[in-house]
Amino acid sequence: MNPTWRKPAGMILIIAIITLWCAVVVTVADAAALPTWAALLLYVGAGIAWLWLFPMRRILYWMEHGRWRP
Repeated sequence: MNPTWRKPAGMILIIAIITLWCAVVVTVADAAALPTWAALLLYVGAGIAWLWLFPMRRILYWMEHGRWRP
C-alpha cells in the first residue's frame, strides 16, 4: 500500500480544530463567569459533543476511506 496525503492533512486539520475549539470554549467559560463545577461540565460536554461526535468522526473516516460519509 502506498501512503496517502490524507493522513498528514487530517492530523493537521484535527490539531487546528482542537486549538480553535479550546479557544472558543475557554472564552465562553470566562465570559460567563461560571463556577468551577459548571465550567468543568461545560468543558467535558463541549469536548465530547463537538470534538468527537461531529467533526472528528468524519475527519477520521475521511482519513481512512477517502469519503466524508459512510
